[in-house]
Amino acid sequence: MSTKQKIVVVGNGMVGHYFVDQLAAQAEQNVEITVLAQEARLAYDRVHLSEYFAGKSAQELSLTSDAYYQSLGVHYHLNSQVESIDRNAKTVTSSQGQTFVYDKLVLATGSYPFVPPIPGKDRENCFVYRTIEDLDQIKAAAESAKVGLVIGGGLLGLEAANALKQLGLKTHVVEFAPQLMPTQIDIGGGRQLKKKIEDLGVEVHTQKATSVITGGESCLHKLEFSDGSEIETDIVLFSAGIRPQDTLAREFDLDIGERGGIIINDQCQTSDQNIYAIGECALWQQRIFGLVSPGYTMARVAVADILNKAMQFKGADMSTKLKLMGVDVGSIGDAHARTPNAQTFCYENPETGIYKKVVTNAACDKLIGAVLIGDAAEYDSLLQYCLQGLEIPPNPASLIVPSLQGEPENPADKMDDSTLVCVCNMVTKGDLVKAINEGHDTVDALKANTKASTSCGTCVNMVQNVIDSELAKLAIEVV
Repeated sequence: MSTKQKIVVVGNGMVGHYFVDQLAAQAEQNVEITVLAQEARLAYDRVHLSEYFAGKSAQELSLTSDAYYQSLGVHYHLNSQVESIDRNAKTVTSSQGQTFVYDKLVLATGSYPFVPPIPGKDRENCFVYRTIEDLDQIKAAAESAKVGLVIGGGLLGLEAANALKQLGLKTHVVEFAPQLMPTQIDIGGGRQLKKKIEDLGVEVHTQKATSVITGGESCLHKLEFSDGSEIETDIVLFSAGIRPQDTLAREFDLDIGERGGIIINDQCQTSDQNIYAIGECALWQQRIFGLVSPGYTMARVAVADILNKAMQFKGADMSTKLKLMGVDVGSIGDAHARTPNAQTFCYENPETGIYKKVVTNAACDKLIGAVLIGDAAEYDSLLQYCLQGLEIPPNPASLIVPSLQGEPENPADKMDDSTLVCVCNMVTKGDLVKAINEGHDTVDALKANTKASTSCGTCVNMVQNVIDSELAKLAIEVV
């Protein structure tokens, strides 16, 4: 009789796959893992989904394969939506009529796109931007379209706008708030980001509430706004935010937050100690974490708890650096200066479209937030000041104002060996230094040796910083 723990994972997105990978690696064959995937394919890289329009194939975006799961002894079932959970019998039943027994059940159901209740939202060529199948439909529609429009000017909305532009369409972005990316950046940053996006040929419309979508005259659709204006378009993409996919938990009486999300404790357990929730479906201390890295941290915590190891989820840093349509954007910590008595220091160059802001505590000796638009060169060093609580220079503006900056510093020089460089794969500076001293002194070599920057990829510049720092110490010329 098998003594293996039976672990059933519902969901095969990036976080669900990461959980499976971590559990299989640590459990030493003492678990039996079953994955129930609602989609028709195994996990793929949703972070870089827009690269599908630039020619990257579904296979290249894939994070796993049948052969890999077989090598791990993982059983998986595609097109297998869970329809019921019997918490007393500890079983789940799928849409295919199969019943699976579990010792521990892991809900990694992610989120779903929020589509505003706009009359006409179900018209032809109205899409969400979430899966490879969605992208296939958008590509097909674009073949006979001239104009595309995105409702939502957040991070995903701008990614979607970039996709429409890559498909050769005249592109519009419509945002209800007064600025783009209102969650991550401030008004000043939003102003410069709008200008730079418009300079790339995308028309941005802020403070617009869509009243109805009807038939157009020169295009398939016409969007009418509450201020009386209108825009015609052939394709509409909804990217107005996400909602936690908590339907299963609601139906089978797990505790849910007032505004949605499956409530979890510091071990990522739900109100049923044998059921975990990780990723965008999970609500920890009234917070939903919409980035992949916190989901990976939750996955590691759930793995640790299942294997009776001590680890707790204590929240996650939501700082981010990315390129949107070629425009550098960085957001760190309290970007909106909401901390009581916070002090702000700004630099703006309208000619170059560069905007930078740092936020400090009341004493102006610690960095608590930053916004970078158009040039994110200081992101890595500012992030280290913020995360490690390092004392900043007496004049905080010198961190961002070119005329006040001295010789550029390598932020890796200030990091100790215990500092996490790659949060997704728990790779420290010390791990990288050890690998560099063993001859793995390029980013690609370190990726292969340590897995650093192989998940979300946002730490790739910091990995290079560590390489440069260590080679300089070894008196090797850095090219």
